[in-house]
Amino acid sequence: MNTSVVAPEWQVSRWFNTRQPLSLAQLRGKVVLLHAFQMLCPGCVSHGVPQAERIHRAYARDGVAVVGLHTVFEHHAAMTPEALEAFVHEYRITHPVGVDAPITGDPIPATMQRYRLRGTPSVILIDRMGQLRMQDFGRIDDLRLGVLLGQLLGESAEASDVEPASEAQIGALPGCNETGCVALP
Repeated sequence: MNTSVVAPEWQVSRWFNTRQPLSLAQLRGKVVLLHAFQMLCPGCVSHGVPQAERIHRAYARDGVAVVGLHTVFEHHAAMTPEALEAFVHEYRITHPVGVDAPITGDPIPATMQRYRLRGTPSVILIDRMGQLRMQDFGRIDDLRLGVLLGQLLGESAEASDVEPASEAQIGALPGCNETGCVALP
């Protein structure tokens, strides 16, 4: 499970459910569950978003920070920050949600590119030291995710000499290959 690379910082253009912008650096010492989603993605709406909210409500006091990343790579005109604000309210999402920063002229937003995400839903686990420990595309089973979170919570938060993740290292994570990870239509 340990990839021994520091997770790249995310790039967010707007935040919901937090008073100030969040960064991975300020979340050091916590296990971070980053879930990438789109509000028009059926798998995200039926499974990914509710799963993330359940984890947030159950484990926030135990050292797990759940952060949503609305990473839009299709239907850009329909999935605006204003529409996301209504979605967050209607679905009673209480964990922080960031809007993945768009890149002019490119349909794939910045953090999605940086992590080489294949699509949505995607779950990324980052340990207490900021190391990227798991990246999974698609539906992840609650039991499996719970076991992984338990393992990470049980680990020490001691500082280490971990190098920042290179694109090649991120590409070697599960779900990616030598050509990278691409958003699926």
